Amino acid sequence: MALDFTFTDEQRMLEDSVLKWANTWLEPQMEHMYEIDEMPKDLFKQMGELGINGIAFDEKYGGAGLGYVETLLAYETIARVSNALSMTVGASQTLCFDNFRRNATEAQRAYVLPKACTGEWIGCLGITEPNAGSDAMSMATKAEKKGDKYIINGSKIFITNGPVAQFMVFYAKTDPAAGPKGISTFFFEVDKVKGVKFEKIKKWGMRTSPTALVTFEDMEVPEENLIGGLNKGVAVLTSGLCTERITLSGCTLGGQRSCLELSLKYAKERVQFGKPIASFQTIQEKLANMYCGYKAGKFLAYSAAAYCDSLTNKSGGKGTDLDRMAAASLLFNGEMGTKIGLDAIQIFGGYGYCTEYAISRHFLDQKLWEIGAGTSEIRRMIIARELMRDDFKSGL
Repeated sequence: MALDFTFTDEQRMLEDSVLKWANTWLEPQMEHMYEIDEMPKDLFKQMGELGINGIAFDEKYGGAGLGYVETLLAYETIARVSNALSMTVGASQTLCFDNFRRNATEAQRAYVLPKACTGEWIGCLGITEPNAGSDAMSMATKAEKKGDKYIINGSKIFITNGPVAQFMVFYAKTDPAAGPKGISTFFFEVDKVKGVKFEKIKKWGMRTSPTALVTFEDMEVPEENLIGGLNKGVAVLTSGLCTERITLSGCTLGGQRSCLELSLKYAKERVQFGKPIASFQTIQEKLANMYCGYKAGKFLAYSAAAYCDSLTNKSGGKGTDLDRMAAASLLFNGEMGTKIGLDAIQIFGGYGYCTEYAISRHFLDQKLWEIGAGTSEIRRMIIARELMRDDFKSGL
């Protein structure tokens, strides 16, 4: 991919196929699905047929063997119709299954990943807890070893896909006295365990993307469901945050693009005082700012994805340029998405406040990206930390 975002023929084909599917299969359902707050039943099987599930997974598992640029491109393209469902796809494929892929054994990958690629399984990831949000390391969920099993007690909140998932990766304290050095990573198949409950959370935005409070009450998982090593959970957790922030930037980017395109179309058609409102300088200013914001965010996101693809070790984390770039991508795009959404609603006026107009859901979905995947405040802390590290080179 060139810096002018001239995509390869293969990348263009990916974008075209996803957009055609999103416009023909997804868009006709969205007004109704958003109103009733339900995910389209066959979403992940449709994605499997398109070859979108597991874009970055090896072909031997049913993946496409591509990279995070292509993953980002797919998420952005889905988000041009639904920011919420782009997030739900990303939560399953990147947050859950890609993180699992990078830390599991070969036998575990061979068993799990093909089901992720076909869409047979939907995944979710459990980090956040009711009293541990930005301070994730203070999580209280415990995993106590008893014989050849771990007994899990605690809870996770704001878990995307929780109500519909067949597979979950989560973090728990295996050595509470050790603080962050006592966290481990586990997985389980939902229909093979007892003692776990998923309760759907109602939201005013990101509707159609199901979210849950997950409660563990003496849930048993076999010790072979530990991945990444005992008390090595922090390394697993932080290694997934960079690719999460980069690829999920596509969700807000797709929404930004639709806000701009829909606003431009409406402004040309809406006549007030005898002429299209697009002729008024106040509207032109908003459109120009929306365009510049989208293009700047696109550069941040795709340059971070391309840089990640160039690395042998894609883990990121503290002390890496990738951590800074990933945080910057979602920081800028999250805040820009909210601003562009607000400008779009203002251009549409009263019609923008009506749910039958797609612009309303694009606006409602944007605000989450200043909160989810690490708040804007946390992202600024990460960027500043990496700028101030002793070995930082001014390769900006």
